Amino acid sequence: MLEDVDLSGIQDERARQCIVRLLNLVDEVTAALRSAQEEIQRLRDEIARLKGEQGKPTIKGNTPPPPSLPPDYSSERQRRVPKERSKSQKTETLRIDREQVLAVDPTLLPEDAEFKGYEDVVVQDLVVGTDNVLFHKEKYSSPGAGKTFLASLPRGYDGQFGPGINALALVLAYGANVSEPKLLELFRGMGVVLSAGQVSQLLIQDQERFHAEHAAVREAGLRSSRWQHLDDTSTRVNGQNHHCHLLCNPLYTSYQTTAAKDRQTVHDVLRLSRPRTYLLNAEAERLLAGVLAERTRQQLATLPRDQVLDEATMLGVLEAVRPPLGPQQRKWILDATAVAAYHAQDEVPVVEVLVCDDAPQFTWLTRELALCWVHEARHYHKLLPCFAPHQQVLDAFMKQFWDYYAALLAYRQAPTPEERERLRVQFEVLFATQTGYAALDERIARTRAKQTALLRVLDHPELPLHNNPAELGARQRVRKRDVSFGPRTETGAKAWDTFQTLAATATKLGVSFYAYLHDRVAQAYQLPGLDTLIAARAKDLRLDASWSGP
Repeated sequence: MLEDVDLSGIQDERARQCIVRLLNLVDEVTAALRSAQEEIQRLRDEIARLKGEQGKPTIKGNTPPPPSLPPDYSSERQRRVPKERSKSQKTETLRIDREQVLAVDPTLLPEDAEFKGYEDVVVQDLVVGTDNVLFHKEKYSSPGAGKTFLASLPRGYDGQFGPGINALALVLAYGANVSEPKLLELFRGMGVVLSAGQVSQLLIQDQERFHAEHAAVREAGLRSSRWQHLDDTSTRVNGQNHHCHLLCNPLYTSYQTTAAKDRQTVHDVLRLSRPRTYLLNAEAERLLAGVLAERTRQQLATLPRDQVLDEATMLGVLEAVRPPLGPQQRKWILDATAVAAYHAQDEVPVVEVLVCDDAPQFTWLTRELALCWVHEARHYHKLLPCFAPHQQVLDAFMKQFWDYYAALLAYRQAPTPEERERLRVQFEVLFATQTGYAALDERIARTRAKQTALLRVLDHPELPLHNNPAELGARQRVRKRDVSFGPRTETGAKAWDTFQTLAATATKLGVSFYAYLHDRVAQAYQLPGLDTLIAARAKDLRLDASWSGP
């Protein structure tokens, strides 16, 4: 009935407009009912949980097999562009550890058999086994000197376990997301004698050298480009909700777990966790002009202007303001002055553009935002029209949406002033569309309001159109979280951040994570630091070419 109504068949214009309004009203009521039902079910589940029972299980329906496409794309099938695949020899870069000549059984050869050389076959294998060493450490005693001299263990051997076990434990835990109980089971099965507590210590204790490399990677990553991807995902620390922030570009991925995810916390991430500073200047006043009333802004006249204040001093100054400021007013003032201090300092690189979604905590932090087109498309996918005419106009609009996205991709490969202007005009035309489907028209208007941030790529063609790299990094934390639930201590959370950063960055740089860890644990230091590789590759890639010119 109404689901299949054909509006084009209604000749009376007034009747057609009335039906259009009716369909929009029914669609709006249906959406509100659906939302209310979900909220009621959530409350029922919470009541059941408080009573010690189980809520309604979430059982997903069967889905058709996904198409055979690269796995590192977003779930939006419309934007996928098939790539040509070329096969390469897997053994081209394979290191040969040993060679062996295989002879034909002479009893099988006839008398006229002639030797024709060799046919080479490469077979890959691993040798896994214990290498338990009994070190006989020479010991000398000098009565005259009153000292005992004892031979030192070789580099990399510290405590009961050698570099092989230490490196393998870290790789399996953070590179392959193996849980601690399974690590214990694996090592014991291989003949290693250790306890569950010792496995935990191998993974989180005494990792200062790696924490230092993590810090170096973060700083080198920030220096490698003026734009950065940013996202976050949840992480439980000792049963408490925390947030893991993902900061990355094509050369690195950094993880940092914090108790909050507000603007000042994200600001801390960008400032590499330096002590917070605050500055009331023209930029801070401009930011506050959009959120504070005139009377409240006049109260700021008592604050020191154009002076960088530490956190304790700033909090004391705000406490002395009369009449007292409200919590939200204090938050806005702290946010604005912290951002102003960040932009004015030169201790850490200042990010020019964040590629992110439109979460409110990401605003103000950088002078420009480049919003993710995939996130924007997800808002449209959340629309669930009840009627065929609404579904048809939604499908038609989404086709235009992804066609425009494809045009932006093409522009990134060959930017020209003429194409830049054409795409700006096309955006304004596309997102001024009126379909008659009220929910869709409202969504289109919201996208149009984000024009500047969505079209940042027109001025900086090296900017990606989506935030998938950060989301893929977040997915690694989610997989680790699914296996190991969450760290129990701040030390454990720091280890998670450090080794997931090193694992993800090594992968992006084409470095073996195991070889890198073993090199560091064994104290060989034959492999260059990841921060050094980031700095070298950044010069070749020129990730911010549009800022620095040709």
